[in-house]
Amino acid sequence: MIHTEGPLLSIDVSDRTASEAAIDDVLESYIGGRGVGTKLAHDRIPFDADPLGPENRLVFATGPLQTSIMSYTGRMSCTGLSPLTDGLLSSNAGGFMSRPFADTGYAAVEIAGASDELVGIHVTDEGVTFESAADLEGATVEETVDHIEAATDLDVEHTAIVGPAGENEVRFASIMTSGSRAFGRGGLGAVLGSKNVKYLTFDGDSRRPVEGIDEELVMDIHSEASESGSPMKDAGTTSVSDYANSVGALPTKYFSELSYDKVDQIGSSAVIEHKYKKGTCSSCAFACKLPTRDEETGLETEGPEFETMMAFGSNALVDDFVAIMKSNELCDQLGLDTISCGDVIAAYLESEDEFGNVDLIHDLIEQIAHRDGIGDTLAEGIDRVHDELGVENWSMKGMEFAAHDGRTLNGQGLGYATSNRGADHMYGEFYHHEYPLVPPAEAVDADGVAGKSEKLVELENKNAIHDSGVLCKFASSNLGPERYARLFDTDWETLQSVGGRIVDLERHFNNQRGFDRADDDDLPYELEGLGEELSAYYDHRGWNDDGTVPNEHVETSFTPADD
Repeated sequence: MIHTEGPLLSIDVSDRTASEAAIDDVLESYIGGRGVGTKLAHDRIPFDADPLGPENRLVFATGPLQTSIMSYTGRMSCTGLSPLTDGLLSSNAGGFMSRPFADTGYAAVEIAGASDELVGIHVTDEGVTFESAADLEGATVEETVDHIEAATDLDVEHTAIVGPAGENEVRFASIMTSGSRAFGRGGLGAVLGSKNVKYLTFDGDSRRPVEGIDEELVMDIHSEASESGSPMKDAGTTSVSDYANSVGALPTKYFSELSYDKVDQIGSSAVIEHKYKKGTCSSCAFACKLPTRDEETGLETEGPEFETMMAFGSNALVDDFVAIMKSNELCDQLGLDTISCGDVIAAYLESEDEFGNVDLIHDLIEQIAHRDGIGDTLAEGIDRVHDELGVENWSMKGMEFAAHDGRTLNGQGLGYATSNRGADHMYGEFYHHEYPLVPPAEAVDADGVAGKSEKLVELENKNAIHDSGVLCKFASSNLGPERYARLFDTDWETLQSVGGRIVDLERHFNNQRGFDRADDDDLPYELEGLGEELSAYYDHRGWNDDGTVPNEHVETSFTPADD
């Protein structure tokens, strides 16, 4: 089985030291990316750690496929204890940083401790340097990029940055890379901010080749990505907007409705109208990104993608596409997850009967990032403030809901329940099979949850491998079990086993923090038969019926963090 090569670099920002350690056993067992990050975080973060305390750790990790030129591989992973969900969480981002990261020669880079002043960290194959970032306090992502480019010979593709939201420990702050791409969900930007780290850069000339990659398959997939006629190339994920709306799976008016009668003004056609050039990630010929510009105002941004369109559009009753573009750009510059930010603002609009007020929305984004006024309350997320606002708690395990509504797509609802990350649509992606967005032979009736847990386990395991490779989810259309086996130089059953172990580690860590079946069975809506299917899901995974992982499923194989 192919896997990332290289040591772990541990950076303690408390005393500004760095050390290397061999992690060959972890790499061989968990491939790279999310798998390696999860294993290291599980074994090295105390189970009772404060997510915003110095004992939490962030693990950035690349995968073996970042040493190839294959399309869909311009991504990498970041793992830590989430201040939003209070559980172990991995987020991944596209863009261009994965290759400069691989050039450092490290398989993973871990950030621990907390600095006594705001710092920037430069990671290269020759070592680690620190510099004061005190002059960048409160700087936007763009302002920070400008500083880095002026002070070094590194451009935006080498950077990971927190905006004011991360500095102010907003619980859904993101880490921004390549300017407009985000490690978005779960608030890992707040973790980096709590460590007083404003930015990291990665550079070097020590990329480690990975043996065993099937170069013929790599080229076949690259060609297929280039030649694909997918609508995602024109409108990104918003290409599903009209269909999601038509089947009643588009959250609207703070989740009180399931379709929006003005979706045509903010969906795929609006994106296509405002898209002014092609956009892509590193080495990818699929080119699905969305550089958009409004000619009248001169506003430019990257997106919005479908989830952002939902959160700042239908869920807030906004039918002005340019206003959604501005919301997206503000979140990118201030370092905020657009889904959580849009949802929590929709909750506030519900409480104040202010749906559709775009000026208020834009003011609230700024207030949240700076924790000013009501923004200080909203920065805590829906789960912590819904009672104060007097609205329903539209979150799961602390995380605000994505689109692809589980009340219509019941298998996706089951996926929201079981996901270790909470209400995140990318964890299992069951919705693909229920719309369906897959070939007819793979489609599943959207009604009911009975009998869907076995398929959900397979999908969650597959996505864990995707995130360890590290692969974009769009690669699924080019990969079946046989191609996965060829690509990772093993068999499908082994990959499913590795994916299962990653999910086990996440769940086991969260179990130690008090998560169990009650958290899975806490959707804000009823799904008939959910209890029975949760039991079936646990049985497929070999877990206890209370949603906990038997200790024998989990082994500690790495040197403890304090050694």
